[in-house]
Amino acid sequence: MTKRPAPPVPRTESEQTSLLEDERGFFAEQLAKPKNARKTVRPLDETPPEHFHGHRERLREKYRDHGDTSLADYEILELLLFRSIPRRDTKPLAKALIGRFGNLAGVIGAPLGLLQEMKGVGEAVALDLKLVATVGQRMLKSELREKQVLSSWSSVIDYCHAAMAYESREQFRILFLDKRNVLIADEVQGHGTVDHTPVYPREVVRRALELSATAIILVHNHPSGDPTPSRADIDMTKTIVDTAKPLGITVHDHIIIGKDGHVSLKGLRMI
Repeated sequence: MTKRPAPPVPRTESEQTSLLEDERGFFAEQLAKPKNARKTVRPLDETPPEHFHGHRERLREKYRDHGDTSLADYEILELLLFRSIPRRDTKPLAKALIGRFGNLAGVIGAPLGLLQEMKGVGEAVALDLKLVATVGQRMLKSELREKQVLSSWSSVIDYCHAAMAYESREQFRILFLDKRNVLIADEVQGHGTVDHTPVYPREVVRRALELSATAIILVHNHPSGDPTPSRADIDMTKTIVDTAKPLGITVHDHIIIGKDGHVSLKGLRMI
């Protein structure tokens, strides 16, 4: 015997009214939607907003708990970029910068224009990176103040390397010393091309006399990275030594700075 379905339970007037309102609301929503509306799909290459927040916190904790030795160069660069780029994953950019400039020092020391050639690096980011370079140079320079420079030779080299090694053009710098070999002034006397800077020995000596300096240290960089002195470097140094000596000014050394190290002409017995 076939069992008949149970008859529908009568609805109260209020239940019928509520059901009718729900149906009207449903159909109203369907009519309001455009016929060609599509479901929003996140692009495959778009980083979810929350993707990198946990990574940033973990990297900060790693630095806090274990210090800088626990971080790779690109991770330290990430920490710097966090403050300049607050709403984007900075790991790809940090790795790209290291790849372009070789290492962390190369990134920080790179000229402003070259930094801005990198995709994702605007003027604000580039200036923040150069500010870090300036802070580092000022710290190293402060190590030379009120000290006998010749007894702090490693500090001299560190400072000159930080200031000049990653310049894209040659730069000629002079450290002026008093009779106690304490630094009086540090001045860039000229900028040149990628392989030459014009130097005028009489101008070098004239400036030393203006500052009452009794000794000087000559410094220039080789943007090629190789600090090996050229014949022109050696001849120019000899001319300055010969011009300065009769006036009581000693040329302690001529240091050539490159990305890969430095060369001392005094160490090579060329002074």
